[in-house]
Amino acid sequence: MRGFLKVFLLLAMAGAAVFWYLTEPKVLDAQSLPTTPGDVEKGKYIFYASGCASCHAAPDAKGEEKLALAGGHAFKTPFGTFYAPNISPDEEDGIGGWSDVDFVNAVMRGVSPDGQHYYPAFPYMSYQRMNVQEVIDLKAYMDTLPAVKSQVPDHDLPLPFRFRRGLGAWKFLFMDNKPFKAVQGASDAVNRGAYLVTGPGHCGECHTPRNLLGGPETDWQLAGGPAPEGKGVISNITPHRDGIGDWSEADIASSLETGFTPSYDTFGGSMVAVQENMAHLSAEDRAAIAAYLKSVEPRPSRWKERKPEK
Repeated sequence: MRGFLKVFLLLAMAGAAVFWYLTEPKVLDAQSLPTTPGDVEKGKYIFYASGCASCHAAPDAKGEEKLALAGGHAFKTPFGTFYAPNISPDEEDGIGGWSDVDFVNAVMRGVSPDGQHYYPAFPYMSYQRMNVQEVIDLKAYMDTLPAVKSQVPDHDLPLPFRFRRGLGAWKFLFMDNKPFKAVQGASDAVNRGAYLVTGPGHCGECHTPRNLLGGPETDWQLAGGPAPEGKGVISNITPHRDGIGDWSEADIASSLETGFTPSYDTFGGSMVAVQENMAHLSAEDRAAIAAYLKSVEPRPSRWKERKPEK
């Protein structure tokens, strides 16, 4: 029995060591960052492309109030309730004391300045595809926004989800830390759209269904599914008949600019804020997004009651 216990303890210690190694936060070091200072105007553009205010503005903020990134929006999910943090330049309640490398690692690696994993309610799974210089530009712009005193509640999560180290295992399973890869053989417009959709635009965070662990089901990329917040569904945005198959590229680009669909309906729910951000982009970039969405594989909506083909 004593020998069995020794073997058991050794295996347990080895397992714990492997777990600790695999869940270690993976970060970029300051020496690997570009040396070009952040560009405020370029950062402003990325701010809208990335939709920062959609989550981090105070609840019910209107107009210019959305630039005061006080946080506080509650996201109720099957895993618990997450609260968007204050990311204003306030040095106590926000991110005013962060360096460029702190910000880059938060956005692109999901790791806090003190080395803790962030929950993937923060869309770093998409932001990992972003250009590092653009993330530095984004910080330069955000540093010009109002500093807000606003303390946000802690996430309300059941065990074991309060144990942040375990998020390293989640990242090991689902996150590759690779930059954007151009679509082979695609046009410059399609690749620009692919970058915007899969990177800063983080469209797949809502429009791609998730498995029981909360990881994206990449075989159903952009095919819609249950809303991440647990109520309702998110639409299919592939060129399938369940999605936007009967929309032209011009229809998509126009909808992103105006909020009106080809059937003269309007966007609703969280898509309203997304469209408002997309309206700040150039016509060329909205057209690029449309070109990419029409180029992806058409996928049916598994969550939708389907009618037989005619």
